[in-house]
Amino acid sequence: MKIIILGAGQVGGTLAEHLAREENDITVVDTDGDKLRELHTKLDIRTVIGPGSYPMVLRQAGCEDADMLIAVTSADEVNMIACQVAHTLFRTPTKIARVRATAYLTRKGLFAHEAVPIDVLISPEQVVTDHIRRLIEHPGALQVLEFAGGLVQLVAVKAVYGGPLVGQDLAFLRRHMPSVDTRVAAIYRRNRPIIPRGDTVIEADDEVFFIAARRDIRAVMSELRRLDRDFRRVVIAGGGNIGERLAEHLEHSHQVKIIEHNLERCTTLSERLDRTVVLHGSATSKRLLEEENIEDCDIFCALTNDDEVNIMSSMLAKRMGAKKVLTLINNAAYVDLVQGGEIDIAISPQQATIGSLLTHVRRGDIVNVHSLRRGAAEAIEAIAHGDTQSSKVVGRPIGEIDLPRGTTIGAIVRGKEVLIAHDDVMVESGDHVILFVIDKRRLRDVERLFQVGLTFF
Repeated sequence: MKIIILGAGQVGGTLAEHLAREENDITVVDTDGDKLRELHTKLDIRTVIGPGSYPMVLRQAGCEDADMLIAVTSADEVNMIACQVAHTLFRTPTKIARVRATAYLTRKGLFAHEAVPIDVLISPEQVVTDHIRRLIEHPGALQVLEFAGGLVQLVAVKAVYGGPLVGQDLAFLRRHMPSVDTRVAAIYRRNRPIIPRGDTVIEADDEVFFIAARRDIRAVMSELRRLDRDFRRVVIAGGGNIGERLAEHLEHSHQVKIIEHNLERCTTLSERLDRTVVLHGSATSKRLLEEENIEDCDIFCALTNDDEVNIMSSMLAKRMGAKKVLTLINNAAYVDLVQGGEIDIAISPQQATIGSLLTHVRRGDIVNVHSLRRGAAEAIEAIAHGDTQSSKVVGRPIGEIDLPRGTTIGAIVRGKEVLIAHDDVMVESGDHVILFVIDKRRLRDVERLFQVGLTFF
């Protein structure tokens, strides 16, 4: 595909890296020449310097015959105008834009073909808020991903010493829990992937990705680790868009406090939120954390826009007795450094956002893509179409599908029914198939599996 990315920031740069590795024709546009040079030296891409909303710049970037425009600059207005220009002058087929301001997002009918012609809206703050909310709902999980409208979840958990399944093979799980159907999609041991089989033995500290119907998730988690008690007391450092949205979602079911250093923002938050306690001060202040009894806090969420403040406040809160700490980190290089030590969960906003962008880049009928382990793996939800003549998956049992190496099918959703993948389960047209892909070089092969042959038409 020929794709133009506007914005060479963290999301634009990470996206360019993902897509360039998959042999797409990528052009990145930005006003910052240094950022473009840095990208150009490490990736096989074209770069264009200039404002992404200018018709001349878009023409120079090749918008006349581009398949897709992805506008992820830091300015909502530039992203919106760029999509308008691409539609009006160049008839670009697919236009994706990052829009942050709630003032735009809440106006019905604004983003329509006859108004501002954006095909797909990406709101990073909402994506990250949903990601954190799911982690708070599943204490002990490192990652929680939803498929088929939330009917199925893929959960990453660290197996801990003393867990019932540690030291046992995977076949034991089925014998031990005959009433719960689940499948382990992948295991990461010392950062190396293992394709699970019935005789694979789970070791302490393994990162286990398993898939199950939403209602069965907690039962499976309890086999891998002692279940943490539900989070009730939540402290949020940072009252920006993400902090506010999270508090808004949690305040009626949890005890929520927000620490915000900007007094004007504190006033705004206290007017908008109903039950949340808004505190004015610094999240790195030991005295403030002591006064607010941080040792009684179930989870401390550091969500400011400053990585160093997030890391330092999280480490301080943990040392002062907070049960769990969750930290938002923009610099991808820091994520692996800090997670698993004093910081329980480190979240990269770019990786959370990239998944929702990749959904629209994948070929075949792909309805969901989640980027996992900092982009090393992907979880994909694809819809099977066709019949036995035109499709490589329809009418075949899972055990007979020629899956690319490093790929596993975790589950199938048929209507409202969740079928955990076993070798004898037959794939039907219209099924939502959830796959785990360890080797991203095989993504094209996975996409081809779900593309319908000409005989179907």
